[in-house]
Order: sequence, then structure tokens, then C-alpha cells
Amino acid sequence: MTTPTLRPIARRLRGQPASDGAGVRLTRVIGNSQLPDLDPFLMLDEFGSDKPGDYIAGFPSHPHRGFETVTYMLDGRMRHKDNHGNEGLLTPGSVQWMTAGRGIVHSEMPEQDHGLMRGFQLWVNLPAKDKMSAPRYQEFSAEGIPEVQPTPGVRVKVIAGQIGDVVGPVRQPATDPTYLDIALAAGASFEHALPIGHNVFAYVYEGVATMAGEDIVPKGDLLVFGAGDAIRIAAGSAPARLILVAGRPLNEPVARYGPFVMNTKEEIMQAFVDYQEGRF
Repeated sequence: MTTPTLRPIARRLRGQPASDGAGVRLTRVIGNSQLPDLDPFLMLDEFGSDKPGDYIAGFPSHPHRGFETVTYMLDGRMRHKDNHGNEGLLTPGSVQWMTAGRGIVHSEMPEQDHGLMRGFQLWVNLPAKDKMSAPRYQEFSAEGIPEVQPTPGVRVKVIAGQIGDVVGPVRQPATDPTYLDIALAAGASFEHALPIGHNVFAYVYEGVATMAGEDIVPKGDLLVFGAGDAIRIAAGSAPARLILVAGRPLNEPVARYGPFVMNTKEEIMQAFVDYQEGRF
């Protein structure tokens, strides 16, 4: 049995303050000037505040076409509605993986006026053949996300991908994603194999972790990994928590403007026409 080759750290950066929707304050980790994208990932936002003024205005109705949005709620409640009559409530620990496809208009509004609102939104590109597919949802409550303890002191919520015999509920053959929420007790470590050729990043959102040997990674740091078979993560003298995300790159041209992500400028222009003429 060969020893796995650990992926080295290829890039390291911190998110930038931003706002979106009707003024929701957040940290943009992917999709900024430092890291415009990481194929197939287009954007990663972390939102988190116990000040209602930072989130109460929410994300009123807005369109999407050509990609997927993944909302993972850690704390708080968010009400989702769209122009196809779908409605749902995202609660702590729940996940919504929305495939916008050929077009959808939706809103995401806080269903609380105090307390902590915290979570992530990830944008995942779609291949050209799927960009005009019918919109659909994969929604799972906290109880629908399996949690495993692969080694002592390690708890992993498997949103997408696989650990041992446990498979996450989200399926997307085009990009074959992995999305893990990893909690490490003080001194605990975890090693996980990921498909060769997939792009991989980790984002620490609580505590301090150690990756790729001796690299100390504090809360708020994003790591992009290079080529290899596996990643190894450890916590120091205090607990740590992070998300680990991987996906198969599409290697296709990206034409992007606001809420539309297509392959050509002409397709973007058509998206605007279709939206304005009510064809979403």
C-alpha cells in the first residue's frame, strides 16, 4: 500500500469585507480581486453577525442563471421563496443546494430580528450542457446531514462526498463535489483522500488549525491546495472548525456578469433579455 501524497498549500489568503443583497454585511473569500474563482467554484461568502442591522435587510428578489448556489446555515433562520412557487425555511445546520439552470428569481430573507445569523454561501459553476436545465433544489435539514467520527476528537458533517461508508446527501455528477464541515477537538487530527485533479480549498471559521505540516492557519484564512492525494488537518491546544470543499474543474470559458454565469458574452446578453421579458 503506497503512502498518500499530501497536498501542499498552493495559496493562502484572507477574505475581504463586502455587502450584498439589501446591505447584508459579509466576508467574500472567493470571488474577489485576490481570488476571482477556483474552477468550478465562483464565489464563497461567509456571513456572521449578532447585530440585526448587519443582516436584517436580507436578499430581496434577484435572478440567477447558469450556476448553483449552496447555502449552509450554521445559526439563525432564513426564509427562501422563488417565482416558481417554491418556499422553504433554512434553520441551523440545514443546507440548500439550488441549481438555477436556465433561470430563477428568488429571495432569501431572515426570519428573525435578533440573535446570531451565521453561515456560508458557495457558488458552483455548471457545465455548458447544463446551464439551461430546469431549476431544481436539494434541501436537507440538519437531521438529513450525516455526521461521522472518523478518528478520536474529530466530527465531520458530510454534506457532499464520502467518508468511509457514509455518503453525503448532495449529488452533482458534473462537478462531483466534496463539502465537509470538520470540527477538531484540541490536539485532534484528520487525514482525508480527495480525487486527483479536483480543486480543493479549506476555510477555517473557528479557532486555529495546522495544515500541510507546520502551517498555522487562523480563523478567517482560506487555503487553496496543490496536487496530491490527500489533505491532513490538525488542531493545536484549542478546538478548531473549518469547511473543506473540493470539486472537478470544468475547464470551460466563463462569461460572468452579476447574477448570470454563462460561457459567452452573447449568452450573458441573452440572459438579460430573457430576464427583462419575464422568461425566467
